[in-house]
Amino acid sequence: MTANPAARAQSAAMPHPAPLRAWPYWLSITFVPLVIFALAKGGWSIALIPAYGWALMPLIDLFVGKNLGNADTQTPDESLFWFRLLTWIWFPIEFCLVFGAIWVITQVGGYTTVEKLALMFGIGVTTGTVGIVYAHELFHKSNFWERNLGDLLMAMVLYGHFRTEHLLVHHPWVGTGRDTVTARYNEGFLRFFPRVLWQGPHSAWRAERAMLARAGRGPLHPSNPVWKYLILAAILLGLAYAIGGWVGVGLFAFQAIVAVWQLELTNYVEHYGLTRRHLGEGRYEPVAAHHSWDSAHMVSGALLLNLQRHADHHLHPMRRYPLLQIYAPDRVPQLPTGYPPLTALAMVPPVWRRLFNRRVRDWRRQYYPDITDWAEYKTLSHPLPRGAG
Repeated sequence: MTANPAARAQSAAMPHPAPLRAWPYWLSITFVPLVIFALAKGGWSIALIPAYGWALMPLIDLFVGKNLGNADTQTPDESLFWFRLLTWIWFPIEFCLVFGAIWVITQVGGYTTVEKLALMFGIGVTTGTVGIVYAHELFHKSNFWERNLGDLLMAMVLYGHFRTEHLLVHHPWVGTGRDTVTARYNEGFLRFFPRVLWQGPHSAWRAERAMLARAGRGPLHPSNPVWKYLILAAILLGLAYAIGGWVGVGLFAFQAIVAVWQLELTNYVEHYGLTRRHLGEGRYEPVAAHHSWDSAHMVSGALLLNLQRHADHHLHPMRRYPLLQIYAPDRVPQLPTGYPPLTALAMVPPVWRRLFNRRVRDWRRQYYPDITDWAEYKTLSHPLPRGAG
C-alpha cells in the first residue's frame, strides 16, 4: 500500500537514529514525592496522585507533542545502563511505598476511612501505572535477575500469573480468539474486565500445564511457576497482616485491585477490535505491525517506558524500551492521544464505541479489503471461520 503524501512527510520526519537520553524516563520517580506528600498531609493532597498521571501528563502531551525519533536498534546493553537502572530500583521503592503507607495508616493513624481508601487508591494508580509497566519490561528479558524482579513487582499487585499469560498466550495469539486480553470489537470495558479476571488465571494455568506436558512433567511439578506466584503473593499478604492486621491485608488488596484495573484498561486499548486473518485449521497470519494501536506522544511514552510503541514491541518483544521504534501511519493504526486519556474514555463504553468502532471499520477496509463479512470476527469468542478472507 502506498503512503499518502502526509504519511510520507511524517515518515521522512522520523530521524534515525535518535540520541539516547535516559533522563525523560525517570519522570516516573516523581510519583514518589507525591505519595509521601499525600501521606503527610492527607485531605486534598491525595487527589494529586491520580490527577498527576491522568490529567497533567496528557495535558503536557498536548503541548510537547510527539516523539517521532527512532533509536539505533543495535545499541548494546552496556550503553543502556541508566535506562535499565531505572527498572531495577523500582521494586524496593514500590515495596517501601506500599508497606510504608500501610504502616502509617494502621499504626500512626489520623486518617478518615475515605482518606485511607483514597491513599491506597493513589498508590494503586502508582503501582499500576509504573510498577506493572516496569514488570512488563523486566519479564520480557532473558536473564534470571530481571525476570525475577518482574515477578516480584507482579506479586506486589497479586497478579503473578500475568507473566505466564502475557508471554505464553498474549504474544503468540494476540488478535485471535485464543488471546484473553485482545478486546473484541464492540466489547465494552465493563464486560472485558470481569472476563479477563476470570479467564486469565485459567489461561495461564493451561499454558504452563501444556509446557510441562511437553517436558514430560505433570502440572503439579515444582517447576511450575504458578507455585512461585502463589508463594510470593502469600508472603506479601502475610507481611501486610503483620504490619496492620486484616486492615493491612485489605489495604494491600485494594491497591492491587486498582493497579490491575489500570493494567487491564491499557490492555483493552492496545488491541481493541484488531484481528489477524484466519488461514484455516486453527492457523493465523503472522503478527504484523498493524495488529496494535500505536502512539508516539512524548510525555506519556516516557512515563510508560515506550509501551505505546506497541506495534514494535509485538514484532520485537525482547527489544529494550529505549530502542522501540515508531512506524509511519500507513503501517500502523494510530491513537489520537497517549494511553491515559483513552483508558479514561474506555470507562464510558458508549462514548468509546462511538469513537473507536469507526476506527476499527476503517482499519478493516485498509488492511483487509477482501473480507466483506466480519460477523464471525465480531466477538472472537471462538476460532475464526475457515473460509474468512
